[in-house]
Amino acid sequence: MGRPAPSVIIESDGEDRWIDLEPEEGDLLAVDPETVRKKVLAAGIVGMGGATFPSHVKLSPPKDKPIDTVILNGAECEPYLTADHRLMLEHPEPVAEGLALIVKVTGAKEGWIGIEANKADAVSALEPHVARQADAAGVPLTVKRLPVVYPQGAEKQLIYAILRREVPSGGLPMDVGALVHNVGTAAAMVRAVREGRPIVDRVLTVTGDAIAEPGNFLVRIGTPVAEVIAAAGGYTEAGPAKLVLGGPMMGFAQHTDAIPVIKGTSGILVLSEKRASAHDPGPCIRCGECVRHCPMKLNPSEIARYTELDMFEEAEKVDALDCMECGCCSWGCPASIRLVQLIRLAKAEIMARRAREKKAS
Repeated sequence: MGRPAPSVIIESDGEDRWIDLEPEEGDLLAVDPETVRKKVLAAGIVGMGGATFPSHVKLSPPKDKPIDTVILNGAECEPYLTADHRLMLEHPEPVAEGLALIVKVTGAKEGWIGIEANKADAVSALEPHVARQADAAGVPLTVKRLPVVYPQGAEKQLIYAILRREVPSGGLPMDVGALVHNVGTAAAMVRAVREGRPIVDRVLTVTGDAIAEPGNFLVRIGTPVAEVIAAAGGYTEAGPAKLVLGGPMMGFAQHTDAIPVIKGTSGILVLSEKRASAHDPGPCIRCGECVRHCPMKLNPSEIARYTELDMFEEAEKVDALDCMECGCCSWGCPASIRLVQLIRLAKAEIMARRAREKKAS
């Protein structure tokens, strides 16, 4: 994301040996919830959809905010990316088991898997496994087919699409009794509890018109992006003009492929000059397209204008922090104003100011 981060450089011994793991024998749903949380923490599991929020924290909601509904996010609405689709299609059983496990740990009354209608084969693959897990858990578990709408994969939008509950401004899903996990996260939890296996790899999409052989790959965390691209046939003759980790809407452009795959790398998107060309931003024409398309009902142009004038307190007052950075405003802006980048700057400044005030007090 363009910020310094701690990292570990591991020198391989070339033997590829596993340590002795500590699996859980018997019924997964009979495992004590606190044991599940500890295993999820020890396995280093985070949100695999890209946010990388620590999963053990989500499994421990405050007592005053009980969870009644668990939702697994299989919408994968971001263009180009198909990693979650392939995971649900090829490994539906651990996804279904993960849903039942999270429902059991949180004490929820029901569970859902939200999947967009263009992944009908994944729905068919999951339904029999989810039905078996519902019988085993003794709670209703349902696969919900959703219309194909971007950005339905965002947790607040997914909660509304399935439950018709609206998360309040500045609030969290737990404020409306809901908990959302990615399908990949759920499958990783099952492996962590049943096998004692930490998260050392993930499925990701390698695609774009500058990739010779696009596909989905199971990649170990820490693998250089350049090596993953080489496994996908390398670059095409057109050559790369833009390298994005994630999708075209919410991903982050990189200046080099000499960086590692991390837990939140859902995709590697490489575009040629033809696809990556961008116009210089012009003046806002007050057309209202950004307001019309914003799923959070914000006024992106207003926040961006405050940011340009360094008026961050005013940007906070018009709910800049509620922006989910989906990119709809930037893509729909006829003046090509880089609205998301300006709002990200405003959010960073607001959070930095809050941190300074907290430290001072």
